[in-house]
Amino acid sequence: MALNSVLRIASKSVVPLAIRAAGSPRCFHGAVPAVLLTVEKHRIGRQISPRNFVPCPSSAAYSSQTSDANLVRVLESEIDCADKPEHDNNFPARFPFEINDNLGERTVTLSRRFQDEIIKVEVDMPNVDDEEDEDDDENDEDDDEAAGGDNLPLVVKITKGSGEYLEFGITAFADEITIDSLSVKNPNNADDQLAYEGPNFEDLDDNLQKAFYKYLDARGINPHTTNVLFEYMTNKDSREYLQWLQNLKNFVEK
Repeated sequence: MALNSVLRIASKSVVPLAIRAAGSPRCFHGAVPAVLLTVEKHRIGRQISPRNFVPCPSSAAYSSQTSDANLVRVLESEIDCADKPEHDNNFPARFPFEINDNLGERTVTLSRRFQDEIIKVEVDMPNVDDEEDEDDDENDEDDDEAAGGDNLPLVVKITKGSGEYLEFGITAFADEITIDSLSVKNPNNADDQLAYEGPNFEDLDDNLQKAFYKYLDARGINPHTTNVLFEYMTNKDSREYLQWLQNLKNFVEK
């Protein structure tokens, strides 16, 4: 049925041409094969038109393989150029804490017993100040007012038998520690309960501030300990970054 419809439509325009080409109506039957050939060519031409062309899927697969291989090469180059830990971390013989360090985690946990207390310290990655000063005079004035440079954030929790614990927020600098916050917390209180956490530490009386620094020093939280931790966490940062790059490379290569 479809072919008959095509022949009927084509005959209206092609048959008169075929008759004129044949010279007379008696030659019409000889011109019919030419008409059919013309119609067939027209049908085939429509089937292979550019609008119906579908790209070969192998070209997309080749592009994907090429981009994956390029990414692997860049990752390998970054692994080769990345900073490597200078040496294994060897803690001093009298280092007062046990350390729990899990590969893939950004923090490490220190713990120790001191008399009837349990002390835990969570140490985060160091904050490295690598920005250049744009205005030396202005920054010199700022340095007089506040400490700057590389630092190490810590959270110290001191627990006694009742379950309540004293929590310090601390920032450690080279040969110096600063107490940022101080509060007594009860793990049994609801999380949404608003508790008074005391004034800002720097607003306390100077003698009280000094007493708290001595309190922490007696429990091993002092510049000697934090300087060791700073070196350890710097090496951990390098190890974690290298492992992260290796994990990416292994995934892309699968």
